[in-house]
Amino acid sequence: MMFWVEVQSGNLHSRSTYYYLVLSSLLMLFSFAQKFSALLLLRLAYQSLGVVYGDLGTSPLYVFYNTFPHGAKDREDVIGALSLIIYSLTLVPLLKYVFIVLRANDNGQGGTFALYSLLCRHANLKIIPNQHRTDEELTTYSRATIHERSFAAKTKRWLETHAFNKNSILMLVLVGTCMVIGDGILTPAISVLSAAGGIKVNRPDVDSGVVVLVAVVILVGLFSLQHYGTDRVGWLFAPIVLLWFLLIGGIGMYNIWNYDSSVLKAFSPVYIYRYLRRGGREGWTSLGGILLSITGTEALFADLAHFPVSSVQIAFTLVVFPCLLLAYSGQAAYLLLNLDHTKDAFYRSIPEKIYWPVFVVATAAAIVASQATITATFSIIKQALAHGCFPRVKVVHTSKNFLGQIYIPDMNWILMILCIAVTAGFKNQNQIGNAYGTAVVLVMLVTTLLMILIMLLVWHCHWILVVIFTLTSLVVECTYFSAVLFKVDQGGWAPLVIAGVFFIIMYVWHYGTLKRYEFEMHSKVSMAWVLGLGPSLGLVRVPGVGLVYTELASGVPHIFSHFITNLPAIHSVVVFVCVKYLPVYTVPEEERFLVKRIGPKNFHMFRCVARYGYKDLHKKDDDFEKKLFHNLFVFVKLESMMEGFSDSDEYSLYGQQTVESTSSNVDLSISTVDSIVPVRSPSPVNITVQSSDRVSSHTEVDELEFLNNCRDAGVVHILGNTVVRARRDSRFYKKIAVDYIYAFLRKICREHSVIFNIPHESLLNVGQIFYV
Repeated sequence: MMFWVEVQSGNLHSRSTYYYLVLSSLLMLFSFAQKFSALLLLRLAYQSLGVVYGDLGTSPLYVFYNTFPHGAKDREDVIGALSLIIYSLTLVPLLKYVFIVLRANDNGQGGTFALYSLLCRHANLKIIPNQHRTDEELTTYSRATIHERSFAAKTKRWLETHAFNKNSILMLVLVGTCMVIGDGILTPAISVLSAAGGIKVNRPDVDSGVVVLVAVVILVGLFSLQHYGTDRVGWLFAPIVLLWFLLIGGIGMYNIWNYDSSVLKAFSPVYIYRYLRRGGREGWTSLGGILLSITGTEALFADLAHFPVSSVQIAFTLVVFPCLLLAYSGQAAYLLLNLDHTKDAFYRSIPEKIYWPVFVVATAAAIVASQATITATFSIIKQALAHGCFPRVKVVHTSKNFLGQIYIPDMNWILMILCIAVTAGFKNQNQIGNAYGTAVVLVMLVTTLLMILIMLLVWHCHWILVVIFTLTSLVVECTYFSAVLFKVDQGGWAPLVIAGVFFIIMYVWHYGTLKRYEFEMHSKVSMAWVLGLGPSLGLVRVPGVGLVYTELASGVPHIFSHFITNLPAIHSVVVFVCVKYLPVYTVPEEERFLVKRIGPKNFHMFRCVARYGYKDLHKKDDDFEKKLFHNLFVFVKLESMMEGFSDSDEYSLYGQQTVESTSSNVDLSISTVDSIVPVRSPSPVNITVQSSDRVSSHTEVDELEFLNNCRDAGVVHILGNTVVRARRDSRFYKKIAVDYIYAFLRKICREHSVIFNIPHESLLNVGQIFYV
């Protein structure tokens, strides 16, 4: 505006000169913005090193030992193994994950449940049907449109039609999640133990038990400090990992030059064929060790957090990938002249003068890698919890600035105990490596299968591209999977047992949650019955507000009828509160609450739906009750305004034929003060709408005053305690799952009252039992 005034005042007489200056200014601003964005991108790429690539970067500590646990027999074997490592790093982390899978992130969130959430938004795959069409209007509920005649539409209909398909996808996601949890146990064990093994290399007289003890001490310290979060020390991660990559890359270049540069011929894939042909079964099973060179790839996706995909791609292509190639090539060059040194190839190839500084950096990098994996485990458990697939556990936000940084105390100590058990129990990097490889390859297979659906339903890729991606991924991963199967009895059983236990826990919990929701749905109370009770609901209405918590987003829950048939009084205002999680990473604060009225005004009954994403935390809302009442008051005001200016005089909730649909769908919904969804009632009118602003305002003030008085009189939180039991004629495995496993999990998990932060003196539990 100031610039335009200057033009008019005579400083610029020519309109063409003015346009030229404006264009020049825009070009300068664009150039500055490009430069600024490039610098910001490089900064984010630098920061992503400490969060995303720690696990992948520490693999050189143990790959060659797990590939040749008894030493290499021939120089050609070393070159063949290096060639396999080079092309494994190229095909899986570089091509598949960095340039394809990372694009399938859910608004910056990665992992198996993020892929599942993305699929649930594009197809009706969610087994618990608690979503409403208003949820699709959220700003974070992004999805692409599908043409009816496309192959994607046919795939979508096929998936939605059969319940078996939905269950299969959920079980696939649970398997991937369980393997990530196993990864969170095995990564700290093998990384820290391999780093601590450097003590014995330089001091051969040190007993192996001392190395294990040092590793255990480091692990105990690592898990004990988890409750502080990474916000305070996170700034150290990036420089540590960057220094680590520069060191292993520099040492690799030195070893190639100092020992044998002919190792570079491993870049020819011919040596892969020669290695597998010459090695036979032993060469095939050694692929389990080669697989460890790409461990951390799945953590790369799970730890994506809020880093832009382009910054992660830059970090990998400019720093991680070349440094890893140099590190492995340098170790191979050293092994060509020292075939029996495969056990400690990394430490033995370090120049003597910098041995201890590298040992310190290696230990620090192993700790950072372990921290990143533990954080990814916490994150995916939180996502499973939001999808109703994990028992309720305490989740703590460790950072006020970053939403994704969380700490789960119960899981932290379980992970620590299992991690120490693996470290002290195996005492051998080779056996831990076998277990680690099994977990990694199974997660990769799950990601590949989910990516097929992502490419069809979300990206709408041509089927030829989907086939190319599928065949390439499955050939590589199934090859590695067949190799680790030979090592199940050599440590590979560990992740299978761990994953099996967690899978049973998660599946049984989800089954119980689903049955409880189905019971709520099938036994919800008819609105005709509620309206037949009259404004007093057949009871004495005492001053106060009753918040009735339910899992139903529509209809009146069975707990309400159970409550009013066993007690002589009910509160003057009743609000049905539904806290539900949606398949989105977060729900903005201003869109979180939906409020609607149930029945006529003189019933003073409302419904409030609080919506959360899988990264949101309900406990973070310390003033949840305050926000709920604020949205309730805003709803009353907006409802009164709509009555005064509505173009329809049809508003009724009487009539048995239309009552249920009216209450189950939408009467009046708001998400913000500025967002109003006007609704026409499907039934004929029995209530005359007042057109006078004065009458409307008077009614509004009266109801707001009434609500305030009831709130001041006291708020009572009414929770349903539904007990699930198996029928007497059920099969024995169902009785074990429901009566013992699910009952035990409900007993040890956190109560709803604790999660909702309800004061004990304001809590009222209503119990009921149903049989499945």
